[in-house]
Amino acid sequence: METAGFDIVSYYKEGEYIQMNFLEERIVKDGIVKSGNVLKVDSFLNHQMDIALMEEIGREFKRRFGHKTVTKVMTIEASGIGIAAFVAKEFGVPMVFAKKSKSINIDGDMYVAEVESFTHKNKNQVIVSKKFLHPEDHLLIIDDFLANGCALQGLISIAESAGSTIEGLGIVIEKGFQIGGRVIRNLGYHLESLAIVDAMDAKTGTITFRAQEGQ
Repeated sequence: METAGFDIVSYYKEGEYIQMNFLEERIVKDGIVKSGNVLKVDSFLNHQMDIALMEEIGREFKRRFGHKTVTKVMTIEASGIGIAAFVAKEFGVPMVFAKKSKSINIDGDMYVAEVESFTHKNKNQVIVSKKFLHPEDHLLIIDDFLANGCALQGLISIAESAGSTIEGLGIVIEKGFQIGGRVIRNLGYHLESLAIVDAMDAKTGTITFRAQEGQ
């Protein structure tokens, strides 16, 4: 059986059958839960990258948003870049990312937004050159994590400043117990998360996933 484009793994635990998609299984296998609602997936997603997994993630976002008109994929520096590149490859379009600081080789006018990082507990201004976003663009926004939604709101703000159309937002791992997903969906955007974590326990390492449609 398949759901959301992923193979489903079933196993028996504590008197019931548990089903996980391929990504959820990998998170349970190699993810590390730390205090403060931190989920480390740096061994396969956002520091060291499992390329076969990245390819599968790219295909899955193409499956979910393939009916939309997408002319560019947009993400934010830094950990979203690798993932968004595989998504852009599936759509056959460019990928543009918001930079977190102005460098000397960026010139001309820029779109600017301020975002706060849940992980690093700091605020950054993110920028995209106006050369790379236009009113005729149809954007698919991609990121690795969704917690409080500040990064996505910053990217949405930049897209709206450019007059671009936001066709959808794709997240690899959403922390469903935080407000970000609810905020973004309440704004009316089409948000798809490949794995939604409803609870984590740093003492036991237990991760509880939200069942999604078809699972």
